[in-house]
Amino acid sequence: MCGIHGFLTQRIGSEEAQKLIRSMVNSTNHRGPDYSSVVNVDHCYLGHNRLSIIDLSESGNQPMHYKHFTIVFNGEIYNYKELRDELLNNGYSFDSESDTEVILKGYEYWGEKVVSKFLGMWSFAIYNSHSKELFCSRDRFGIKPFYYCVSGSEFYFASEIKSLKITPVFSSQLNLNQVSKGLQLGWVGFKNETYFEQVNALEPGNSMVITAEGIVQKKPYWEIQPGKNGSENTLQSFQQLFQNSLDLHMRSDVAVGATLSGGLDSSSIVCSILEQQSAKDLHTFSIFYEGTHAVDERPFIYEIEKKYPTKFHSHYYSPTPNEIAADFHSIAQTMDVPLSGSSPISQYYVMKLVKEAGVKVVLSGQGADDYMGGYLHGFYRFFADKFTSLEWKSLLREFHLYKQFQEASWGKMTNVALKSLMCVFLSEKYLYRMEYEQYLPFVMDKKSFSSTWNLPEFSSSKLDNFHFALMDYSSLPTLLHYEDRNSMAHSVESRVPFLDHRIVELLFSSNSNFKIKEGYTKRILRDSMEGVLPKTIQYRKDKKGFVTPGEVVWLRGCLAHLLEIDFSVLPFLDRQKVTTVINDFKKGSNVHANLVWRIANLSYWIKNFN
Repeated sequence: MCGIHGFLTQRIGSEEAQKLIRSMVNSTNHRGPDYSSVVNVDHCYLGHNRLSIIDLSESGNQPMHYKHFTIVFNGEIYNYKELRDELLNNGYSFDSESDTEVILKGYEYWGEKVVSKFLGMWSFAIYNSHSKELFCSRDRFGIKPFYYCVSGSEFYFASEIKSLKITPVFSSQLNLNQVSKGLQLGWVGFKNETYFEQVNALEPGNSMVITAEGIVQKKPYWEIQPGKNGSENTLQSFQQLFQNSLDLHMRSDVAVGATLSGGLDSSSIVCSILEQQSAKDLHTFSIFYEGTHAVDERPFIYEIEKKYPTKFHSHYYSPTPNEIAADFHSIAQTMDVPLSGSSPISQYYVMKLVKEAGVKVVLSGQGADDYMGGYLHGFYRFFADKFTSLEWKSLLREFHLYKQFQEASWGKMTNVALKSLMCVFLSEKYLYRMEYEQYLPFVMDKKSFSSTWNLPEFSSSKLDNFHFALMDYSSLPTLLHYEDRNSMAHSVESRVPFLDHRIVELLFSSNSNFKIKEGYTKRILRDSMEGVLPKTIQYRKDKKGFVTPGEVVWLRGCLAHLLEIDFSVLPFLDRQKVTTVINDFKKGSNVHANLVWRIANLSYWIKNFN
């Protein structure tokens, strides 16, 4: 896990360019405090911050050279040992034990197709001094970031936008299309869009080549494909793939820990490691809040401690309001975007706890919800699929079990039925449009911008379309953004074993009963954890992430100053609507607390960091 930076330019002189690349590297020292270096080859300047995880020796330092190739790489290729053996069998030799060297020599041998062989997370750039081209790639889900700016024949890239702000081509002009999505939907970006007109993100599952003339050529190397090929062996296949993913994610030359919330996903990772004895001295890290609006899942974690006594070390932390107030500016600056919710603040303190314990790598349960049916509003699409396929008996049974397990009133179930019928007759694309325009008061001044966006349809299955949207442009990109920024802020590498593309492909090729069944979400994961998880966690019915009391309690307490909105930096908002929403919140209404949080954080971010 590292920070990468670079640019192609023939406009500025060598001395100025050297100074610039060093400044870019220095701006993200937190991403890699173990070693930093820069290099200049032709008109290409590359810089790197290293967090040493694999091959801790100097041989793993970057930028790394091989023949006429030079690389800067951020991430981990978990199957690098297998690829290394394959290259050894084809006549290659190695000077290090690093996965970086495997990428370089694999690129020479397999060319651009090498990325399809990787299991892992990555963003990297390889400069070819023969062709004068730069080859860049980002992992299938965008776990690792890659931002870039293009100006004429100049090309600049970095792991974080704060590095690009130093460059001569950066413009602070806001992308109001993204600002509106951040306010109305809570997204930190959309496809290649960022909060800045000038800055693009390389989309997940894509590579690109930048020619000597500055021409950018992008192409996808992987996409989620629809299909229904599930069989009786699906559960067994899932168990094997999940265990293999965990084994690969445990590869490290430093200690590996895990974040632990007490929920199904993180608990499955921790308990599987303990069951298989994959770690000799596992440390877990958890956040909780007590008092009014308490969020405390320690009772579930205690169940794991009972099941696996003496096998791991639990670390707990509860941030105080004064601490949150004191750290807020640093946290907001870390994110590179306005905070769309308060939960990333909890994650920030989890990663701080990890660093204080001296652990450099943690496993996280991120990603499972987005394709395994983990969100309760997935039930609307699940019921819609049953309706359209005329599975009346199954529909009635599942509807009854949902009511029973969620302890829902008939009034609540009427609402569920109506939303499910909406999913029958409306596309996922249209539903997102409705949410964007109508779910919250639309506070953008529609005269100031014109929102254009294209949402693809994925398959005939409503549930699959829902999960594709979550993975492709809705939930997951935002979650991964915060995962990266929070972990890297504390020089910690966060790994996400559920985002192994083989597992994702298996679930997208399996029928919905492996995701939702008999009132339970993520059924395949629950079934695969039989005997591994405590029953209280295996059959938990509630759904919580990094929940905090932030949007309600903090905004009326330690972060109340955020409510003093500076309208001079928000000329694109409808001032009357914003004032009404915030005044209602100040008077005690929590109906639009999430929107109030986003407006307040947008104002703070623009005023302090743009």
